[in-house]
Amino acid sequence: MSFRKIINDPVYGFITIDDELILKIIAHPYYQRLRRIHQMAMALLVYPGAVHTRLHHSLGAYHLMRNALHELKNKGVEITQAEEQGAKIAILLHDIGHGPFSHALENVLLEKMHHEAISLMLMKELNKQFDGQLQMALDIFTNEYPKKFLHQLVSGQLDVDRMDYLTRDSFFSGVSEGVIGYDRILKMLTVHNGELMVEEKGIYSIEKFLVSRRLMYWQVYLHKTVVCAEQMLVRIIKRAKHTKALTQMPLNQFINEPVSSVSLEQFCTLDDYDVMAAIKGWCNHEDKILSFLSKSILNRELLKVKYYAEPIEKKWVEEKTIEAMQKMNISAEEASWLVFTGIASGSTYNFEDERINILFKDGSVKDISEVDDPLISKNLGGKIKKYYFCFLR
Repeated sequence: MSFRKIINDPVYGFITIDDELILKIIAHPYYQRLRRIHQMAMALLVYPGAVHTRLHHSLGAYHLMRNALHELKNKGVEITQAEEQGAKIAILLHDIGHGPFSHALENVLLEKMHHEAISLMLMKELNKQFDGQLQMALDIFTNEYPKKFLHQLVSGQLDVDRMDYLTRDSFFSGVSEGVIGYDRILKMLTVHNGELMVEEKGIYSIEKFLVSRRLMYWQVYLHKTVVCAEQMLVRIIKRAKHTKALTQMPLNQFINEPVSSVSLEQFCTLDDYDVMAAIKGWCNHEDKILSFLSKSILNRELLKVKYYAEPIEKKWVEEKTIEAMQKMNISAEEASWLVFTGIASGSTYNFEDERINILFKDGSVKDISEVDDPLISKNLGGKIKKYYFCFLR
């Protein structure tokens, strides 16, 4: 009797698990921790419905990978059962290294450590625990496997990771601009010369995918209030480290001990709940700045934030710094934690990265930006920069 489990998903309906190894990986504590990591960090302060987790996203990406592999096999692309399993596991675990509040606190709790590197470390550890059964997934994840298109499905300009987070984040935030035709894109995928490409009929779906991604970045991910809240969250952790503020384990290890002393196992005990519990405790901390920032996040009484097309003038920063010093009776150094500037940037299509290639009926291949009358042209390739300015209300 064949193995089969189903998971009810609000976005795609039923997600099928038909591999016992994959079910064991999902049941592992390292993976279950993703239930306690928000997918969109502080975006929930702007879009209250955006409370889904990294576990939701990884299961969704797994579902799209499963469908993509099915479509490619139906088109005659040779994919063995081991390769199919490896690709599914690779996408299922692609975000397992995310820490609390995902990208918002990346490089803050663990300095100079990106989630991709931690994901790889955790995949290697799981490979040991599962007696080497994840080696194919590791090779695909690190792009060391000969069939490049499998890695491109996991990580590329048109990977199932992006397809799911746009679809899912749009669904939970209620922002319809992020809706993409993921099902049609999957139907249009093909492999040519060992690389993932899109059939000519899928051009408009790809252009819509890229435009939706741009709109979601500026309307949701880089919404000025989201950026402000995430910067305040970063400053809470940095201020806690600066003042050596005590909190409960396991977060205390990341605040008051050297990063080198933190183990992979200890990292996997940390999640959003630990950070929020610490923030609640720090609301009454003797340090005025840590207390103020903590109360502000907890009660959603955020700093004022504005976007500008040009760098913020130094005199504006000085004026708002003096205002903060007078209003809160604090020093200039303390005020710098509450008055700050930065850059938010995003691009529609990264021409320096791996391209999205279109396969035409005559066998020719063109980048999406080179098709006749392209919507995605060089003009949309550069990064758009906006300068934010946060200060006391």
